[in-house]
Amino acid sequence: MTKRTCRWVLIAVLSSILPLSAKSQVFVVGEKTATSDLKTDFTPTALPLPTEPLSERGRRELVRMLEAEQGFAHRSLPMGPGLTLNANGSLSPGPEAYRKMIFEKGEAAAPGDRVVITTMVIKGDRIIFDLNGGPYAKHRFLSHIQINDTNVVQNPGEKPTGARIVLLFKGGIPEISAPEVKSLLEPLLDFGVKSSEQAYADTLPAPLKEAIASHDVLVGMNRRMVLAALGAPESKIREQSSGDPNGAKYEEWIYGHVPQTVRFIRFVGDRVTVVEIAALGKPVEIHDKDEMAGFETPVPTHEIALGDRKSSNGDTAPPPPPSLRVPGEAAEPVSGVNKVQFPEDHPKTAGSGSPAPATAPKML
Repeated sequence: MTKRTCRWVLIAVLSSILPLSAKSQVFVVGEKTATSDLKTDFTPTALPLPTEPLSERGRRELVRMLEAEQGFAHRSLPMGPGLTLNANGSLSPGPEAYRKMIFEKGEAAAPGDRVVITTMVIKGDRIIFDLNGGPYAKHRFLSHIQINDTNVVQNPGEKPTGARIVLLFKGGIPEISAPEVKSLLEPLLDFGVKSSEQAYADTLPAPLKEAIASHDVLVGMNRRMVLAALGAPESKIREQSSGDPNGAKYEEWIYGHVPQTVRFIRFVGDRVTVVEIAALGKPVEIHDKDEMAGFETPVPTHEIALGDRKSSNGDTAPPPPPSLRVPGEAAEPVSGVNKVQFPEDHPKTAGSGSPAPATAPKML
């Protein structure tokens, strides 16, 4: 019997013994839900470009100044190739196709993440930038050479996780400098000298950006926002909320020391719930109400498209545990809970080759 025939026989047997309810429990991640908070707004640049074509000296200067340069992502960058940015023009693909690319290929960099130009190729009317290793794994020809059926170099099986951006110029690449190329890439990348927290703050709405610039902490911020506003705390305290042993655990970050203004930032999970400000000669300020004006950072979500089992009152019921019983087959009664039955070993009857009659199994 061939391998293919064995495979189909196995599938047929499993399909006959599995209950119908187990087949219907299929979870599907919705594309719209997974990419609903994805930032896709785009503002093209308006940089005056020279008319002279790029010279050999200018090409070498671009490679020298841009290759291995580090920056920060202004938006989510999908893994693999496919992003084309027209100089002073539009971004391809459009918003819907961009969301689909992120959903299908994955995210190479989130807004505010550090990226590095690992490879740069200049040819014709475009400049190709590979970020964080690029979209393709490095080919190592030694992994294909064997000596005595043993590979000279083992293939590590690394998967590429980088992105590729193509900067396209109409009519050919002009005599452009490295700072001008960085300005053209501004809608996607920021090459300013800043920390990852500062780059993350630039992706937030204006009220939050102003609060972080003023070094203020609002109730409802997450840890990354607090780090962008105040930096790392001088000390941390982990305790139980209100002394209740069954209460939710909280973590408190402390900034400053007397006679300076001291801030106590309390986190429950990843959210600021209480902000206490103790200034010398002033009463303690306590903020415990949400101050985010309805803004919420995206959280990982998914929706169930198939396999929704609902009870008679409309509430979603948990799926039954997996079983090999045929639908409608009753379970055998078990005399003990968590008991395992093993047959007893009986010596063979003298003068015969058959064992003695088996007795009832013994409970452990």
